Amino acid sequence: MTSDQTRTFDLSASFKAYDVRGIVGESITAEIVEAVGAAFVDVLGLEGQTVLVGGDMRPSSPEFSKAFASGAATRGANVQLLDLISTDELYYACGALNAAGATFTASHNPAEYNGIKMAKAGAVPISSETGLKEIQALAEQYLNAGSIPAAETQGQIGVRDVLRDYAEYLRTLVDLSGSRPLKVVVDAGNGMAGLTTPAVLGDTLLPKLPFDIVPLYFELDGSFPNHPANPLEPENLRDLQAAVVEHGADIGLAFDGDADRCFVIDEKGEAVSPSAITGMVARREIARAKAQGEATPTIIHNLLTSRAVPELVAEDGGRAVRTRVGHSFIKAVMAEEGAIFGGEHSAHFYFRDFWNADTGMLAAMHVLAALGEQDGPLSDLGREYEPYVSSGEINSEIEDKAGAVERVRADFETEDVAVDHLDGSTFTAADGSFWFNLRPSNTEPYLRLNAEATDRATMERVRDRVLALVRS
Repeated sequence: MTSDQTRTFDLSASFKAYDVRGIVGESITAEIVEAVGAAFVDVLGLEGQTVLVGGDMRPSSPEFSKAFASGAATRGANVQLLDLISTDELYYACGALNAAGATFTASHNPAEYNGIKMAKAGAVPISSETGLKEIQALAEQYLNAGSIPAAETQGQIGVRDVLRDYAEYLRTLVDLSGSRPLKVVVDAGNGMAGLTTPAVLGDTLLPKLPFDIVPLYFELDGSFPNHPANPLEPENLRDLQAAVVEHGADIGLAFDGDADRCFVIDEKGEAVSPSAITGMVARREIARAKAQGEATPTIIHNLLTSRAVPELVAEDGGRAVRTRVGHSFIKAVMAEEGAIFGGEHSAHFYFRDFWNADTGMLAAMHVLAALGEQDGPLSDLGREYEPYVSSGEINSEIEDKAGAVERVRADFETEDVAVDHLDGSTFTAADGSFWFNLRPSNTEPYLRLNAEATDRATMERVRDRVLALVRS
């Protein structure tokens, strides 16, 4: 690399709490990426070891993968380029090959973005508290110096394909061969699920399963010509909902751009909440762990998932552990607790058998198995796991977030409502009729409300009361 000596590099705009994300050509360039690759090797002590590097379908990902590989090899790591991969494919590779790795993706962000998700060997996450800040500081040092010093023995760069191994491994975790025939519409959003779905659920690499897959937007295209690859936004699910009804399908699956999250649509075109999916998968994983002799399997859920989740876990003889929101917290608690499964309200699903990492595809396979082993429609099955009524996440733009929360606390203090502060403030009625959480965004002037109640009227009453106080 060569650098203009007059520039001073500051990468704080693109280095976030859990990953790197920026606008291509501005806060993330090939020159920056090469320095990050070198710093990754140095900070994690990977000289002489294997480093895995892949990327998603964004136009800049191949160039960035090569630049990162070049920086890593300069500092003495042996790089395996994995080419096009989903984020959970990287986690698979880091786990199965016990090697550190990086993938170029900006997940659900718009086309002008790209970024880097990094993991240690065994798919252990890297965050600002576990190496990301040091990687940033050293990359800035290399950039400001204008060169990366070469290690005594420079690393080799090779190529490896892990798609078949990834698909085979997932099929060992959930046996779908005995399912009743299902028609499945999959919206890949022009993201990486367009590559992984045919490999795992189709017959391009492995024997055919009893599924008729109807593909939506499987062409890999980082300009996202059809809709943003962010299924958390309801408008991005509309094409899938219409296609499920039009094709008379049993189920619809929507993946985000890097395919680490999965959203589910029932045969009526209605969304099945990530909380219901968490409950459904938890039930299956508890039964499997118990069959293998585990007395009280542990399930992790963040504090915004439905209260139905811990209730169901207890009912099935498991132990539920509540955590803050955010994948690095969930992964850390998964490891500490030896949990078999974890779910978030944002449709991230984590599995012990997948190195505590999140994978949308494995969650989708569990839902297909649950649906395929019984005769009823998904709408009936989903209802078992959604006994409560949720508001969804509602944002209020507030400068004085602490003052708004205090107004709510003062208004509810005469009632029998407990408050805890695990993540934001969660208010829970003693009679169990409702709970709600207020969380300030770390990055935007938003206060986020999530409410849930035993019936719609109660939920709406609580929601409107809290919003009136917050916005007053």
